Amino acid sequence: MTADEKINVTEYSGGVVAIDGGFVREQMAACYLLEAASEVAFIEVGTNTSTPRLMNVLQARGWQPEQVRYVIVTHVHLDHAGGAGSLMQLLPNATFLVHPYGARHMIDPSRLEAGARAVYGDQLFDQIYGKLIAVPEGRVQVMEDGAVARLGTRELFFMDTPGHARHHFCVHDSLTNSWFSGDTFGLSYREFDTQNGAFVFPTTTPVQFDPAALKESVNRLMARKPEYMYLTHYGRVGDLPGLAAEMQHGVDVFASFGELHKDDDQRTQKIEAAIHDWLMTGLRKHGVSLSDEECSRLLQADVVLNTQGIEFWLDHRDR
Repeated sequence: MTADEKINVTEYSGGVVAIDGGFVREQMAACYLLEAASEVAFIEVGTNTSTPRLMNVLQARGWQPEQVRYVIVTHVHLDHAGGAGSLMQLLPNATFLVHPYGARHMIDPSRLEAGARAVYGDQLFDQIYGKLIAVPEGRVQVMEDGAVARLGTRELFFMDTPGHARHHFCVHDSLTNSWFSGDTFGLSYREFDTQNGAFVFPTTTPVQFDPAALKESVNRLMARKPEYMYLTHYGRVGDLPGLAAEMQHGVDVFASFGELHKDDDQRTQKIEAAIHDWLMTGLRKHGVSLSDEECSRLLQADVVLNTQGIEFWLDHRDR
């Protein structure tokens, strides 16, 4: 990040600040700063290139690194947690809170990095993520389902929410009665907002997509009757009962595309085409007026990743 680069920051009520992590494009991945009276926490940290952004915003808002009590990631996919080690190096008093199944990958990220390098290749991996840095084991606290952490007057409640990944939890903030939902409540890009509100759809990124588990996790989130969801991709959304229903329907649709084309010789291409066309139809019904080219550009990465997740599910669900 250059010294004069503008960072997209959105301040919400209740001491919640969304910071654009700068991943891939603007308004793709949000990191959150939770502010209390005398201490703060980060939820989601992006990649190594996000770390300077988070530190710049922290200090611009008048906080010292020593005042960060927690660094929290909803799961250890690298767009959420790739910068954890580099950020923790700069926050001397912070404790790292992570799902039980994700802790080992943060303490020793070698397998996580090797797997991602195999997918992206060394050059692209280095460009996007850089070298992953371990979080010292003594600074890691595993948060089981139902665990609670306190930040000022906030009570942060951790709920195990598999479906997108088995190492995923969501964090309920008592002060705002809202969830930091990671990828469990899907994707909702602000470019697609219209007078009809937000447009949401699932993310089935490989390798642990489980349709039934994901739908149940959404039900568990909604059981608390939350006011908002703070999505990593991207920002705060309200009007949650309608969006939850759209999410559930989207999970069923994506699974049906997999079933429809599971034995096809051109399975990948046909699932990608089906997802793209379904999303484009949904955007037009939602009132999105962006060009087809711009919509496709914004959706391209998710179409590819969702297809990969569906295919992995098809190939491994009976094992």
